[in-house]
Amino acid sequence: MTDVTLRPWSADDLDLLRRANTPELMDQMGGVETDEQVVARHERYLRLPEGGGVQFRIEIPGHPEGVGIVGYWPHEHHGEPALEAGWSVEAAYRGQGIAPTAVVAMLELARAAGETLPVHAYPRVDNPASNAVCRKAGFTLLGEEDFEVKPGRVLHTNDWVVELTAAPRA
Repeated sequence: MTDVTLRPWSADDLDLLRRANTPELMDQMGGVETDEQVVARHERYLRLPEGGGVQFRIEIPGHPEGVGIVGYWPHEHHGEPALEAGWSVEAAYRGQGIAPTAVVAMLELARAAGETLPVHAYPRVDNPASNAVCRKAGFTLLGEEDFEVKPGRVLHTNDWVVELTAAPRA
């Protein structure tokens, strides 16, 4: 298993967010953002704990600046309260098991924080890597769903869920 450390999002993480603002990484979220939009998202990440969510910087040995992002935030799933999870890992660090390890660690931190709502993830159906992360992290596939990532921007996704009240995967 890959050695990852999750650090709560801090004011120092703006550069990590800027590095993640690439066409490949932002396609899932509706496209590359302007720098003003990136700064606004950074500010939202800093405020997430006030609203019941948290964003983390993913660190690996030798890279305290971070190689990716993982987090969860309040979400409504078909009219019911839930959490939504999301992640990204920089291209140079993919294929090393970082994302699934980080997602499992994030779920463990959510459980430890007392979260009990189901956690959903919505990778596009044509994104095999993110769907594999869901599988490896213990999510259950509920089916396909059209998901609005931004007003007017709907993606055809898979709806994956993990129940935080269930025992974590061994």
